[in-house]
Amino acid sequence: MEIPVKLLEYKLQILSFFGFVLAILSFFYLAPNLIRILNYFSPLLVSTALFLVAIVVIGRISPLVTEDSVEKTGEGLLAYVASEPEHLQQLLAEDGGGGETVTAH
Repeated sequence: MEIPVKLLEYKLQILSFFGFVLAILSFFYLAPNLIRILNYFSPLLVSTALFLVAIVVIGRISPLVTEDSVEKTGEGLLAYVASEPEHLQQLLAEDGGGGETVTAH
């Protein structure tokens, strides 16, 4: 009668052991199917890995953008947009800078 009492004390450990063995056996039973799935998607997985490697390499190669260069780029763009076109500047220079004013009659 002593053995069943001892077995009841270790019931959780025994059940977890059998669960672990069942998980291992089911993995080996399902493993060929998993390998087939991985083989089917291997081109996709490889191309994704190469794409991620390319992103990391390009990220390390390209220089970091500093705030000074960003501000200078923005200032140049604003100056270009805010300036008058060259042909308008030439017309104003030929006209004497004043230009004609239109009055309503």
